[in-house]
Amino acid sequence: MNPRELLLNSFQAALAAADPLQIVPAHLPSPPKGRTLVVGAGKAAAAMAQAVEMHWPLDAPLEGRVITRYGHSVPTRKIEVVEAGHPLPDQHGELATRAILEKVQALTADDLLLGLFSGGGSSLLSMPIAGVSMEELKTITHQLLLCGASIQEINTVRKHLSAVLGGRLAAACHAPIHCLIISDVTGDNPTHVASGPCAPDPTTYADTLALIKQYAINVAPSVMTILQKRSEHDEDETPKPGNAVFRNVKNRVIATAHQSLAAATQFFRAHHITPLILGDTVTGEAREVAKVYAALAREIRYYNAPFKSPVALISGGETTVTVKGRGRGGRNTEFLLSLAIALNGLEDIYALACDTDGIDGTEQNAGAILTPDSLARAQPLSLDPTALLNDNDAYAFFERLDDLIITGPTRTNVNDYRVILVW
Repeated sequence: MNPRELLLNSFQAALAAADPLQIVPAHLPSPPKGRTLVVGAGKAAAAMAQAVEMHWPLDAPLEGRVITRYGHSVPTRKIEVVEAGHPLPDQHGELATRAILEKVQALTADDLLLGLFSGGGSSLLSMPIAGVSMEELKTITHQLLLCGASIQEINTVRKHLSAVLGGRLAAACHAPIHCLIISDVTGDNPTHVASGPCAPDPTTYADTLALIKQYAINVAPSVMTILQKRSEHDEDETPKPGNAVFRNVKNRVIATAHQSLAAATQFFRAHHITPLILGDTVTGEAREVAKVYAALAREIRYYNAPFKSPVALISGGETTVTVKGRGRGGRNTEFLLSLAIALNGLEDIYALACDTDGIDGTEQNAGAILTPDSLARAQPLSLDPTALLNDNDAYAFFERLDDLIITGPTRTNVNDYRVILVW
């Protein structure tokens, strides 16, 4: 198997470890005395709902509604799947969220709320607080996605602009709650996955205002007035850890980035390649992380230290990109382009970087693949790697080389998968 095939097949192994159809069944709760309402949001929500239907007892009542990204739906019979906007929220998501909230509020103590949440749920489960319009929420979200803020910081703001996130969905429910969560965030804390609709929220309106100031987010005066009022008077805060609303709530993380990285290590070992997990919580600017990894790859390539090649350097997490240019691309292609520049055509080093949801940023590719001759192949195409990187246009670089990886919707999401193969 050649290096390119090894990288692509390792990615498939990582995806298989996060497949909702394989993971969900073992974590389903027992049916309640009354009825079970399934609600959910995220890129994996439809596949998770399908898995519930396939394994739920036939004689037990089951109904529900989940929201997923456009193009991520799968056939279901009892649980309605609604498609909505991501990464920016839209009216379809708002209407579906309002309908979900009404159904949740109607549950009784004899019923069960079964939550299915995964990455992407923050924008899909979208219902602004009173006084904030969907257009205002969309404008703020767009700025947050471009400013270089971490997902935890972005979600802090989104929680405090939402009527259902940050534990507020749990607060509206009178039935026991059992949530199954596929984590796409570093640390795998349920409060950060889909902005924790049924999880305690330790952040505050004061934190939200501080982040808006830190990242110079342009917020409408009317929205700022609402946020400032709620902060000053400690009004309508999200429910915090220890709040009684979480007494009958279980949040269970059933798939993580580390599980997928572990599956990739097994794949490489089976092919007699030494795997090394560099971490499943890698953050920071994608282009800067790439420079550090390039230094390690060079050390192995030149000196067989600290490991003798062949070695697979595997990592996950969520890097960021502070967008200053006008190009196309996501954090994984930006990571690879920066890595290519740092390695400068060094022989026998290959790399792959992909988002496990099949979408790198806002493009249709999951990521891309880097080969030792990528820079050499770019020269006759008049591609300037440094100029493209400065314009945040890594997509164009790998598109022209025909090295984009396009999987289509994977219907799961455990964040980024990166591997550098020192051959």
